[in-house]
Amino acid sequence: MHVRLADAAYPIGPAAPRESYLNAARLIEVAKRSGCDAVHPGYGFLSENAAFAQAVVDAGLTFIGPPAAVQRALGEKTAARRLAREARVPVAEGTEPLRDVAAARDTAARIGYPVLLKPASGGGGKGMRLVAKADELEAAWRGATGEATAAFGQPALYLEKAVEQPRHIEVQIFGDARGKVLWLGERDCSVQRRHQKLIEETPAPSIDDELRERLGDAAVRIAKAAGYQSAGTVEFLVDAKRRFYFLEVNTRLQVEHPVTEMVTGLDLVALQLRVAAGEALPFAQPDVVRRGAAIECRITAEDPFAGFIPVSGAIALVREPNGPGVRVDSALFAGMTVPDEYDALLAKLIVHGRDRDEALTRMRRALREMRVAGIPTSLPFHRHALYEPDFAAGRYHTGYVAEHWPPADRPDLPDGAAAAAALVAVLATRSRSERSQVATVYSAWALAAREDALR
Repeated sequence: MHVRLADAAYPIGPAAPRESYLNAARLIEVAKRSGCDAVHPGYGFLSENAAFAQAVVDAGLTFIGPPAAVQRALGEKTAARRLAREARVPVAEGTEPLRDVAAARDTAARIGYPVLLKPASGGGGKGMRLVAKADELEAAWRGATGEATAAFGQPALYLEKAVEQPRHIEVQIFGDARGKVLWLGERDCSVQRRHQKLIEETPAPSIDDELRERLGDAAVRIAKAAGYQSAGTVEFLVDAKRRFYFLEVNTRLQVEHPVTEMVTGLDLVALQLRVAAGEALPFAQPDVVRRGAAIECRITAEDPFAGFIPVSGAIALVREPNGPGVRVDSALFAGMTVPDEYDALLAKLIVHGRDRDEALTRMRRALREMRVAGIPTSLPFHRHALYEPDFAAGRYHTGYVAEHWPPADRPDLPDGAAAAAALVAVLATRSRSERSQVATVYSAWALAAREDALR
């Protein structure tokens, strides 16, 4: 969608990430050739790569994000753990980067299973493996190093003691070049599969004001120790006894940043641009006021009934919800082809309400209204989870998906899915030019009219 809407677009290489989105030299060459003066790295690939941030600056461009020195201090996860200890923030027992699987085996035997193997660079849950017992370690090591290399270009791993059934709580931070660092609230990101998030919300339903303030204070201490600038997230694990442990710092904008925007009224990307241009943050900590509750569902190209396996293929129909308190950040359009080389994220569905109950009600309605036909998506999971009693009551942790999905009875297709399936069949018989004509119409009204015509 961004290419369709752009005034100019530049190919950066083949589909394989190492030849395109991880090719720093190619990206900078295109940036200079196109005449741009700044680079925003998004929230994947090179967004947490200190060498790329420095290369952008060395090329005479502005990097919109934390400077390379900050990324080196925090982007390498074991260095960030050392800095957290220096800032008097609790850290789960763990290691420095490991030489090989034999070193991992010795350390795991010493600190006790279960343990987590984690990439020393990068984030987003990629390359992370939970290892419950010794005979799982070697296969986990191979898988983690391979995934870390593919996603971040770095195979290094470290090991950390796993916290049992934790809540994954992250704190949004923001700093400017003048030493001001603020925290903008927390998000609960515990609903995950493969250590990657599916649902995020703020305020976290399990966190009271006292614990929230302690988490915010800890996040700011770590950020100030690193001289933080721009947007970032300090992530924690919170156990059943309300003890929290530093997890990592994501030195970038997060996928789930819209829920913070919805409750604070702040545009985090606009703030990134202003800070990158040398401006000071235009408010102080007491000015950060959070109103209501917000929830985000990540709509992904995955089959939730087959273990959330990623899928690819053509999108035949898209209908996005709207209405009070509903926001959709999406790249979807009818006729697009979802490739298999990249992350499965298709769209982010975000809602805001005066309180959590209203946010839940609005998200349930929005999920009922949303249609994506042509390939499996995570929508059935989200529709189930938003009505599931434990989630509705805020009683969940990082094991939620394994405990509550799939349901005993596979949910029926939502109203309108039959019409969508019929449209898929119609499009399959059309020529490429005819499908392209269909793909140029994006409005919900046009899509609804097409459904009616097929009935």
